[in-house]
Amino acid sequence: MYLTHLECPRCGTTYEANQPRNLCSCGSPLLARYDLAAVGRAVKREEFAGRSADLWRYRELLPVGDAEHIVTLGEGWTPLLPAPRYGAHIGIPGLLVKDEGLVPTGSFKARGAAVGVSRARELGIRHVAMPTNGNAGAAWATYAARAGLRATVAMPLGAPTITRRECVAAGADLRLIDGLISDAGRYIAGLIAESGGEIFDASTLKEPYRLEGKKTMGYEIVEQLGWQVPDVILYPTGGGVGLIGIHKALLEMRELGWIGDRLPRLVAVQSTGCAPIVRAFAAGEQRAEPWRDARTVAFGINVPTPLGDELMLRALRDTAGTALAVSDEDLLADLHDFGSREGLLLCPEGAACLTAARQLRTGGWIGADERVVVLNTGAGLKYPDTVDVDRLPVVG
Repeated sequence: MYLTHLECPRCGTTYEANQPRNLCSCGSPLLARYDLAAVGRAVKREEFAGRSADLWRYRELLPVGDAEHIVTLGEGWTPLLPAPRYGAHIGIPGLLVKDEGLVPTGSFKARGAAVGVSRARELGIRHVAMPTNGNAGAAWATYAARAGLRATVAMPLGAPTITRRECVAAGADLRLIDGLISDAGRYIAGLIAESGGEIFDASTLKEPYRLEGKKTMGYEIVEQLGWQVPDVILYPTGGGVGLIGIHKALLEMRELGWIGDRLPRLVAVQSTGCAPIVRAFAAGEQRAEPWRDARTVAFGINVPTPLGDELMLRALRDTAGTALAVSDEDLLADLHDFGSREGLLLCPEGAACLTAARQLRTGGWIGADERVVVLNTGAGLKYPDTVDVDRLPVVG
């Protein structure tokens, strides 16, 4: 294993990686660090093409030392699909969609769950708990069951119903919360405190290995483009783990010499009903203030107080990126327009990225000749309310 230690990006404190860890003593999330020089000697980027079509193809850059502990359902290596009709319609002929709706449990959350659960199992953890807006809880419940771990999940009542069913089907201890994910987080924190160390906190960025699974989206995008970076990557941003992870992957690849110095411009896409990162970015702040009365149909990005705010804002500024909030009305219109032109039903979070791409092209921030990647983070079928079929006439 090439994992060497955990590091705090805020204060620089380092920790050994051979025991369970949550946050740094300063309150910041911790990042997994690797001996990249040794990785570079051990594997060349061209070798990945002959490996399994899942995220474990990048095993040298993942934190699980013993393959016996790997918990997998075939996650990763999702298609990077051209969207020529919709792209031409909005003036971005080079538009591409990374479709994460095809991974197990129907969302990109399976990446973080696969690596996070595998590492938890390797470290001897037997019971994990977390708050969720739906998809992450479903994924962690599924992979915990696969690994033989117990899982407790707290989920807002407003989360997609199917994610509730996934948790129950996987045998998780599901607690429904009348409130937002922040309220679910407080409930889980209390439960863990009462457990006397028996339950491990697997909340977003409160353990360092979910991020490592999510970063593989960055590796895949670059490998699928022939080890070239796109010009822009748009990411629907709630907790922001994928955005932070893609940035981390890009920095690792640059240090390895697998890509050049130029990085794609990262875009954090949020809803006008919940946009703490957009507001902080526009104000030039290093931290984001909590968003009051958060609400959006794109439930996965309805995160009023993201723990990874510093890391997200750093990723945007480091790549000369930006942050944009879009309305529910616009994203739903683009979801329908894209589906009719391309035959792919996106999740509302992915559709928000389409809206952002369209608006950034109209404003000139995205050029007509640029290659632009949109992350569709989940299967549209998990959100039946985004397509109204109740008014269709009955003809037979």
